[in-house]
Amino acid sequence: MEKKEEFKFRHIISSLEDLQYGSVIITVHDGEITQVDTTEKKRFPVKGRTVKTR
Repeated sequence: MEKKEEFKFRHIISSLEDLQYGSVIITVHDGEITQVDTTEKKRFPVKGRTVKTR
């Protein structure tokens, strides 16, 4: 495997390993990975607040 391709795959795997909640979007143009976007979600509980159910 070519070195730059290996770097891209390692970056994607690293992004997935570090992510607890969120998404990794891989953009491909003409069969080449051109962009990797990582969106991470953080959720914090609100103290003293109850969730209403219907």
